[in-house]
Amino acid sequence: MPDKMEKKPAVLVLEDGTVLHGKAFGKTGTATGELCFNTGMTGYQEVFTDPSYFGQVLIMNNVHIGNYGVKSTDVESDGVKVKAVIGRNLEEQFSRVIAEGSLQEYFEQQNVVAIEGVDTRALVAHVRTKGAMNCIISSENTDVEQLKTALKEVPSMDGLELASVVSTTESYTLGDPGSKVRVAVLDYGVKKNILNCLVERGAYVKVHNAKTSFEQLEAFKPSGYFISNGPGDPAPMDYAVQTVKQILAADKPLFGICLGHQLLALANDIPTFKMHHGHRGLNHPVKNIITGKSEITTQNHGFGVQPDAVRASDKVEITHLNLNDDSIEGIRVKGKKAFSVQYHPEATPGPHDSRYLFDDFMAMMISSTPSR
Repeated sequence: MPDKMEKKPAVLVLEDGTVLHGKAFGKTGTATGELCFNTGMTGYQEVFTDPSYFGQVLIMNNVHIGNYGVKSTDVESDGVKVKAVIGRNLEEQFSRVIAEGSLQEYFEQQNVVAIEGVDTRALVAHVRTKGAMNCIISSENTDVEQLKTALKEVPSMDGLELASVVSTTESYTLGDPGSKVRVAVLDYGVKKNILNCLVERGAYVKVHNAKTSFEQLEAFKPSGYFISNGPGDPAPMDYAVQTVKQILAADKPLFGICLGHQLLALANDIPTFKMHHGHRGLNHPVKNIITGKSEITTQNHGFGVQPDAVRASDKVEITHLNLNDDSIEGIRVKGKKAFSVQYHPEATPGPHDSRYLFDDFMAMMISSTPSR
């Protein structure tokens, strides 16, 4: 491999006019998207393959990324979903004996453009101050003015419906077909380890396309419904909100995560909003206000539910709050077997403090399912 000093130059241009120079990594090319950041030290491959990051350019805040290589099992979907990656040191050499290749090789295979040699901590501080914005990275064109012109054509994430883009095109099943508990999953960008958490607890799972009708979902005879995470703005997803309303009307057990949490709120007349820079990382403190216990959580979202609307609602009650900014991290619907959280209890990567929520969902379905 060539020395880092011999690598091609690369340029990063932000929507506010900020220009940063670095070195090319991964595939030579140009990529655009909304800038966001992740503070995790580990789990970078799971992060890169998380469908919730679709359409975004990801700053990896940790100084070294790629130092333990990549492995085919360390994924959350069928491939890398981020548009591009920004790093301080993106490593070609790796230490893990069982790794199957380097990050450089992986990015080349997955057609991922990246830039390294950037002061990522300073860049993260800039985003935290200025807010999320679009950017463009190029290792094939270093003309800043041309890149600024191209950047003007990139659509805002606000109002962008992306869940149906990443959803499965064909339904598929996981787990034991003979299980008493059957879960219909609406795939808006579901992570593999969310499905694993359900299957490991004995559920038979069928994953459906985002726009599957309620009647088609019911044909599976599910014990309950899971509304998945995913990318983009929930506000334009009228088709999904309507399905969630039908599930609630049928009084079926329902569990939503991240985008699923936002859709459950919308189905109860609670609006969502685009956050200043979102929550992304492995160390966000959340309080379960039902039990009084705190949890360290994994998060990845750029939209949230309106706190004032939640507090004023006579339809839902708050179950979890973010201890950093008091944002709404969990709700349940009054008089229904339906609840959701904004964070990721499967936590891959991250601590497993919140996996009890899958146990709660299983118990809810078992108590609601007649003996077969």
